[in-house]
Amino acid sequence: PTAQLMCGIAGVVPLNGGMPADGMQLGAMCATLIHRGPDDEGCDIRDGVALGMRRLSIIDVAGGHQPIFNEDRTVRVVFNGEIYNYRELRRELEAAGHHFATASDTEVLVHLWEEHGPDFASRLNGMFAVALHDSKQRRFVLLRDHVGIKPLYYALTSRHLIFGSEIKAVLASGLTSRTLDLDALGQFLSWEYVPAPHTLLTEVRKLEPGAMLDVDLASSQATHRTWWRLPAAGRSAAASLTPTEWEDAVDAKVQECVRRQLVSEVPLGAFLSGGVDSSLVVSAMGPVQTFSIGFDDPSYNEVAWSQKVARSLGVSHSVEVIRPDVVGLFEHLMPFLDDPIGDFSIFPTYLVSKLAREQVTVVLSGDGGDELFGGYETYAAQEKARAWQRIPGFLRHGVLEPAIAGLRPRPEKKGLVNKARRFVEGLGHDERLGHARWRLFAGHALRRELFSANAYQALRTPIESHVLALAEEAGPRSEIDRALYVDMKSYLSDNCLVKIDRMAMACSLEGRVPLLDPELIELAFRMPPELKLSHGQTKPLLKRVAARHVPRETVYRPKQGFSIPIKHWLDGPLRPLADDLLSSDRLKREGIFSVETVQRLRREHATGVANHSHVLWSLLVFEDWRDRWAV
Repeated sequence: PTAQLMCGIAGVVPLNGGMPADGMQLGAMCATLIHRGPDDEGCDIRDGVALGMRRLSIIDVAGGHQPIFNEDRTVRVVFNGEIYNYRELRRELEAAGHHFATASDTEVLVHLWEEHGPDFASRLNGMFAVALHDSKQRRFVLLRDHVGIKPLYYALTSRHLIFGSEIKAVLASGLTSRTLDLDALGQFLSWEYVPAPHTLLTEVRKLEPGAMLDVDLASSQATHRTWWRLPAAGRSAAASLTPTEWEDAVDAKVQECVRRQLVSEVPLGAFLSGGVDSSLVVSAMGPVQTFSIGFDDPSYNEVAWSQKVARSLGVSHSVEVIRPDVVGLFEHLMPFLDDPIGDFSIFPTYLVSKLAREQVTVVLSGDGGDELFGGYETYAAQEKARAWQRIPGFLRHGVLEPAIAGLRPRPEKKGLVNKARRFVEGLGHDERLGHARWRLFAGHALRRELFSANAYQALRTPIESHVLALAEEAGPRSEIDRALYVDMKSYLSDNCLVKIDRMAMACSLEGRVPLLDPELIELAFRMPPELKLSHGQTKPLLKRVAARHVPRETVYRPKQGFSIPIKHWLDGPLRPLADDLLSSDRLKREGIFSVETVQRLRREHATGVANHSHVLWSLLVFEDWRDRWAV
């Protein structure tokens, strides 16, 4: 039994009498996705509906050319991802009388659709973006996995539905505009990502995780529905488990989820930073090739920790300490960020992916552990903020906060001064944001200064809106569970998973994230909140589980995060690039940003008065993005 992994899909669905796409148009869309699927291409146009794909062969390397059809060729599908439970589904479908023509996991999708219709999605365990056309029922559906591991974008115009794994594929159709959405830009500069369903282009949307777009081709009516939601609040019978029983349950489920994702006919490895999540994933894999990178700045180098974990687990570990060509890397990576994020860690993620691709084609990572089990420092900061409020106001506002804000940033990555400054900065944002205050980099005051008067008028959406909406959607949960819900539905899907997908795919490397298996998500959301955050300690339960498998000192050490010395690079190797992309002439010509404010931020950063690296980097990313993708 075999399966296959597809890594880029695209297509056009005519609506209201719109002209069908032709072969050249569909080919141009697929050509933008060659990096996602260098091994094969499949294009098929029938009944006016155009489906295309680019394939990276992982399993069933010799077979499974897409689109794949049902028995009478009335249902066809293109698919990016992998269905981990396809063997069980295939046995059920064969028992129900369905006949399979291939050994691929893709084929279960067409037969599941025949058997269950739109409810077929709820049967799937995997990572996937699916486009399915039923010519008999005249239905077309787009579908995205539970948490958004695989990307899917679309534009719904009066005459067409255009879709693709990346925005560049949608734009290559020539059927949608490239108009900049200034309101979305305001969100991007505040949060370093654009909250779903929006993008920086007015007509292009992200299909949200766990969502389906269902189109009745007879009426050209499109219905958006949610097919999966994060588990509801409330303690089940499992909540009566002891902490040790919870450790056993989580340990066993992690092992199960990792094993489920080890199927591959090509070399498979893992990222190993030496942190809790990646160490736990590797410990469940058995003998495997692992990879990590470091930088010559010691405060950004975790190589010693990854080596210690690798030795303890007896795995073969490849390490590279890098002094990268920063400008060259910037120019190489930006074309992959047509849905831009301002996350610095695209650099190390790409570099470790490149290192891994020299030896393997599939890699497992520890992404998702922080959002499920309470790993971010922002959660602890929110806990500390309550204690801070107990200090008399005159002392807080009159002495402590001004004194901390007046400290000069330190050159090292974190340290007490830098953390204290960031803590006070976060306190200055809307307290309704809770932990997300410490994710916000351009608040109301800076946004008003940063944008030109005309552009500022277009910023209609309040900075806080998507976080507050998600917090309300989360319902009655504990504070930490509400924070985790918000991050799963925003920071994880709109930032972290975009980063791992784009940077791995830039190397034609397939990334898998076993900690985001829906069964583990269900288990984690049932856990008592005190097992996720306890007296300032982040993810206490997961750390205890990890300490069963790797040296205790690698588990109980300060969280570093996967980052780079960007604050030094901005006034070093990146300075010529910044001089160009943020030049006064350019900014005046565009009319979006205040020249004076941008130059002030650059001056303050260069002289060490303040660390504006997040905002300045996001400005660089945006200006490069605008040159490539917007009108």
